[in-house]
Amino acid sequence: MQKITPFHVAVPVHNLDECRIFYRDVLGCEEGRSAEQWVDFNFFGHQFVIHYKPKSEEETHTNPVDGKNVPVPHYGVVLPWDTFQTFSKTLIEKGVNFVIEPYIRFKGEPGEQATMFFLDPAGNALEFKAFKDIGQLFAK
Repeated sequence: MQKITPFHVAVPVHNLDECRIFYRDVLGCEEGRSAEQWVDFNFFGHQFVIHYKPKSEEETHTNPVDGKNVPVPHYGVVLPWDTFQTFSKTLIEKGVNFVIEPYIRFKGEPGEQATMFFLDPAGNALEFKAFKDIGQLFAK
């Protein structure tokens, strides 16, 4: 597998302070640089930035996957299996409301994975997942 380099992603948020607290205190991301309109975080080794944008009234779209309604768009990180288990328990303890609660998707099939979906305070959908066998990440 090729060496993975950090990605950079910036997402819109309508309440910078509320989202700053969520990413820093709920998800445990270390805060980096910031300005009046944006804040960047160490998002599991990746550069993640929240940028202020006025609130949108657009509804979240979903697509069916494995019998669940997966929000589109969404972003997140593939975690090691044990890290996913610990992280999901921490989120449950912190009272995160899941769009899709942690479960095993594609059980017994290529690409079997643990996954969970939830929203940040601005309504951005996040997915965190883990593969029991990371070699199955791109399995067909």
